[in-house]
This record gives sequence, structure tokens and C-alpha cells, in this order.
Amino acid sequence: MAQPAIKAKANKYFLNFYTGLVTGILTGSILAFMLVSYRIDTFYERIAALENTISEKDAKLESLEKSINSKKYVLKDIEVILLYNENEIDDLEIMHIEKTVIEKYNILLGNEIKSIDPDIITLIIDKRIMRMNGKEIQLGVNKLMLSEILKLWIEIKVL
Repeated sequence: MAQPAIKAKANKYFLNFYTGLVTGILTGSILAFMLVSYRIDTFYERIAALENTISEKDAKLESLEKSINSKKYVLKDIEVILLYNENEIDDLEIMHIEKTVIEKYNILLGNEIKSIDPDIITLIIDKRIMRMNGKEIQLGVNKLMLSEILKLWIEIKVL
């Protein structure tokens, strides 16, 4: 009769061992998956930011190559400063808004500063509504500074 009791304890031991092993493998797999997905998300954001930077630099280079022969005071760069509530808008939306605004103003790169009208510059973006991820976002120009670098302070409101 001692034999069945020993077999029952051995079976219980192996059942607990395999249950712990399976639970450990599942927990480890879930944690590894979470780490990998987090890293993929951060790399995706980094890639989007770098692509945005590359397109801006290409546009600047092209415009400056066109105006390289003139000795006039020309627009060389565009800088956008966004004023927003961080709780309402995420980083990818901010990068998309910056990219869109800079694309609107890239036609001015390489132009003589005397020929650029600041009032018209503000009208390009002021009170513009953009739709992203189910949100309506209104842009408003707060301040503008025009020199070799066009600086725009743009307020973002989620409607």
C-alpha cells in the first residue's frame, strides 16, 4: 500500500513542476513580447522624426542651391515652435503638424526677404483646421519673426 501513496506524491510533484514550468514560459514570453513591442514603437517614432528631418533638409538644400548665386538677403531656414497642451496631442501628431506646416512654407526658402509679405505668411496657416486620428485640430499663428530664419509660433487647439 505504500507504493500507491508514493506514486500519488510523485505524480503531484511532476504536475506542480510542469504547471510552474508552463506558467514561467508564458510569463516570460509575455514580458519579452511587451519589451519588443515597446522598442518597436520607439524605433517607429525615431524613424518618423528622422524622415521628417531628411525631407526638411532636402527642401532647404534645393532652395539654397537655386539662390546661391545671388548676394541678396534670402530666407535660409524655417523654424516652427508649437504651443499646445501635452495631454491632448501625442508626439506623432506633433511631428505630423510640424511637417505639414514646414511643407506649406518651403516655397519661401531661397526667396529674398524683402519680397516676402508677413501678413500673407500668417494667412497660410492661421485658423487652419487639420483632421488627424479622429481629432479636429485648429492652428493659429501667435507670433512671426522674419529674418534669414522664419520663426513661427503656432498655437494648437483640439476642437
